[in-house]
Amino acid sequence: MSQEMLGKAVGLTFQQIQKYERGINRIGASRLFTLSKVLNVPVSFFFDDMPRALATAGAKARGFADGTTTYEADPMANRETAELVRAYYRIEDPRQRRKFLELLRSMADGS
Repeated sequence: MSQEMLGKAVGLTFQQIQKYERGINRIGASRLFTLSKVLNVPVSFFFDDMPRALATAGAKARGFADGTTTYEADPMANRETAELVRAYYRIEDPRQRRKFLELLRSMADGS
């Protein structure tokens, strides 16, 4: 999707999208939510590559965690999981989908 198309979808100019992309302007939570809906990804998609120490530092600094609790991200909110589910449901033949699921289960059980 081009910056212009994304801008139109969320009611912004492509220049504003460029500023967000380059990190010149910050993106507020509501705008991030809107972008995630337009791009059809979970909000967590934008944080997948964030180092764990950085992701948990803010919560600890504000007293939301006591520093001994480790936060484990929900794998169902992970970008890779969303991509896998989308690909799975693009398989039109139900028998192939079932066989694929069986393959994944056998691989998971074997590791």
